[in-house]
Amino acid sequence: MVKKFILAAALLPVTCPDLSAQDMAAVLKATAAPAASAPQREELRPAPFPQGVLAYLRSISGKGTVAGQHNREPNAEPAKWTEKVFEATGKYPGLWSGDFLFQAENIADRWKVIYEAERQWKKGAIVQLMWHSCSPYLAEPCGWDKNGVLSHIPDDQWKLLVTDGTELNLKWKKRMDEIAVYLKYLQDKKVEVLFRPLHEMNQGLFWWGGRPGPDGTRRIYQLTHDYFTKTKGLTNLVWVWDMQDMSRDFEKYDPGDKYWDIMAFDIYEGGYDKKWYKYVLSVAGDKPVAIGECAKLPSPQLFKEQPRWVFFMAWAELAFEKNTPQQLKDLYNAPGVLTLDELKR
Repeated sequence: MVKKFILAAALLPVTCPDLSAQDMAAVLKATAAPAASAPQREELRPAPFPQGVLAYLRSISGKGTVAGQHNREPNAEPAKWTEKVFEATGKYPGLWSGDFLFQAENIADRWKVIYEAERQWKKGAIVQLMWHSCSPYLAEPCGWDKNGVLSHIPDDQWKLLVTDGTELNLKWKKRMDEIAVYLKYLQDKKVEVLFRPLHEMNQGLFWWGGRPGPDGTRRIYQLTHDYFTKTKGLTNLVWVWDMQDMSRDFEKYDPGDKYWDIMAFDIYEGGYDKKWYKYVLSVAGDKPVAIGECAKLPSPQLFKEQPRWVFFMAWAELAFEKNTPQQLKDLYNAPGVLTLDELKR
């Protein structure tokens, strides 16, 4: 949802496509292997979900909903908003979410996000990672607006992007190579990841979004999925296909059954309405569905009427700007809302 970043746009650094020496050093630092002095982690205990995260989420569908919290910038504090939830409610979310992000300083701190993902997994949490990526048509790092994440790729260049072997296509693959290093580290540590790239596919302000049809947004998602799974050999990813409550044309963006495991639905407008719920279920079929992002949190009553949401995820600071402390406490203590201490081991 574009509003979530615009609310804090004045606080975000604007980075020019021409990299300074300092920015180049930050990018090199981010993509290097973990330094020998990186924090040493204790050995992983047996995975908290013996049959896997996806199987666990399937098992709770219709019975319970995992509470989730996203942690956006700064990547230097990758559990900032999760900790604030604990301060407000006395409970930790069952799902922790982080983001690879796009600014120089946040790219430089990507390893901190990955180490936090590992730590959260060892605590027993479900781990999710997003990627607000810079447009492959522009340089990285980048800004948020027309010089970055919200930029537009001309139609002729888009065709090149989704054509294997072109310069622009290879540039996108190089970006994925960098991200694959982090995901491979987590795979080696036996950490499963809900992976949600190219989210809100019907949101046309993102460089990847708003292109319906077989060669549009869903094609770049398919290419991304195949590159990570087939070319890079990643097997620890649970793929999340994500849409927003702004258009009922999801079939035009659906990458296909084999490309996604969970359907997430971002709610910023009227998405809590029962008609939206029925529509999402009609698209997802028997696959798990989740509230991928929200500002205004769902009420405990909603889950009685809409029981198939397997998790909800509040967006960073909006959890506290759009909800009262009492609403947070009521939700986190509601029957059927699963916090970290209540996840099945």
